[in-house]
Amino acid sequence: MALTVAEDILPVVDGLTLPPPHRDLLAPGVLLRGRDGETHRLPRYFYEVDSWSVALGTPVTAHFGIWEFMDVDLREPAPLRTFPRYVPCAVTALAAALEVFRLDVGVPVRVAANGGYRSPAHAGSASGSPHCWGTAANIYGIGSELLDTQERIERYAAVVRRLLTFTWIRPYGLDIGMADDHLHVDIGYVSTVPRGLSEADDGTAGRHGAQE
Repeated sequence: MALTVAEDILPVVDGLTLPPPHRDLLAPGVLLRGRDGETHRLPRYFYEVDSWSVALGTPVTAHFGIWEFMDVDLREPAPLRTFPRYVPCAVTALAAALEVFRLDVGVPVRVAANGGYRSPAHAGSASGSPHCWGTAANIYGIGSELLDTQERIERYAAVVRRLLTFTWIRPYGLDIGMADDHLHVDIGYVSTVPRGLSEADDGTAGRHGAQE
């Protein structure tokens, strides 16, 4: 089956052109300081997803759809839980990395709710995690296995490290910065600027589709 690339369906939006409250909550281009004291600039460009039917029908790799990276709960502010929804463009880089892992394990890889993109306004975003960039995934299941034991988490972590040497994985444990019921994989603080768009500060780049 031929794949439909996300850009062919989803318009790309310059976050600086969004009206409040979306612009205020997404904070495009704003510097965010994490719990570790590091500071990184939040993404500016987003895919605009008009509905769940669009999300469910838009693959970003052979085995992942964009919907898998945008499932959140009530800890996300209400305006960001209604449509249209906005997901950073770098989510496709995360999906491409996870696709390599998916092909190796040969079974579905399940991303947890709140385990993909979370806005900086999400109640769970105080740490300044790459989740705010759309470049981190909390994997709770692989095939029929739930990742709820140290043995399973560390076994699959070893596979990720072998395949994706550029990723960072939370160590197993109960302390802050660790994980005991999922495998946290991230590719860092990646921001994507689609071709044909500017990084000028005035926000006049607006919207475009992949066909432009």
